Amino acid sequence: MDELLLIEAVERYLKGEMTPKEKTFFEEIRKNNPAIDQMVVEHTFLYHELEKQANIKAFKHTLYEVENKLTEEGIISKAQLSGKAKVVFLWKRYKRNIAVAASIAGLVSLVTTGLIISYNNKVGKNSITELVSEIKDTKKKVAQLQGSVTASNNNTIKKNPVPGFRATGFLIDGKGYIVTNAHVVNRMKTIYVENNKGEFFSAVAVFTDPQTDLALLKINDTAYKTMYNLPYSINKTNSNLGEQIFTLGYPRNEIVYGEGYLSAKSGNEGDSTAYQVSVSVNPGNSGGPVLNKKGEIIGIITSKNSTADGVVFAAKSKNIYKLLEAVKKAGDTSTIKLPVNSGLKGLDREQQIKKMEDFVFMVVGN
Repeated sequence: MDELLLIEAVERYLKGEMTPKEKTFFEEIRKNNPAIDQMVVEHTFLYHELEKQANIKAFKHTLYEVENKLTEEGIISKAQLSGKAKVVFLWKRYKRNIAVAASIAGLVSLVTTGLIISYNNKVGKNSITELVSEIKDTKKKVAQLQGSVTASNNNTIKKNPVPGFRATGFLIDGKGYIVTNAHVVNRMKTIYVENNKGEFFSAVAVFTDPQTDLALLKINDTAYKTMYNLPYSINKTNSNLGEQIFTLGYPRNEIVYGEGYLSAKSGNEGDSTAYQVSVSVNPGNSGGPVLNKKGEIIGIITSKNSTADGVVFAAKSKNIYKLLEAVKKAGDTSTIKLPVNSGLKGLDREQQIKKMEDFVFMVVGN
């Protein structure tokens, strides 16, 4: 919840301006969030103090009016002050009220600022959810991985463990190079990828970049055949605010489509290496490609804000180029050729999805 909206909600709650349904919902939030409950308590105290001071001021104003009236009617008399004497008189008379008002104003500012900072720190640290799905009820076919059986010269058979996590990745080179998230790879000692036909292949992590949360995988399974003519390109430049986007990923055991728009040019807390996009995602979408209507990959899904609907973060696609530069600097001599032309441009969305499905993989491991 935005801090300004939160403060407004607290004020409406204390003033009794909420509907019964809103009040019930807000009180439920208070029970589950100590920071918000404390904010309500502090605001209640401040309102009572302000109300008390307002009553005192109103009472004094009434006495002053009565005094003036009695003076005008000649019932009582008082010396008329002027110049500096009048200023000194007014200061002595109202300095306590001024001091109290200034103290309350300062207290309101400090308390509100402190609560907002505290609330933002808690939300900032705890509300970002990585979109890796934990596989609790693994399907039988996953336990019988096609890539989990390796025959050697003496025909021995080696079985790999059943995967415990699921995410998404996509090819950037048909020879078997896949981009996904670093936080996905960090959860897995053994890695497999599954295509949309249900075929599994073993893979290894070539390089990870925690700063941009990207990782490069290489399919090392002899059953994998090189794929040609990747239909999309990788965008090197920044995209525009409001640009329409779509994504494909594996929050389920089948590929899922989502569409939305680019809602901010930076990621969480102003991260310049990422975008904020508005799209529906779930655990398993981590590592999924984000494409524009031209069929250019502009980002890679990384995480979402669990306290706000549709607030999703995606690493910018130009980070893929930096990732490959880092791979070369690390001494890897592999030649990776990124797709440069988009075969999706000009196609309707259904056709774009059909051409893309073969190149987006489920990433699983344990």
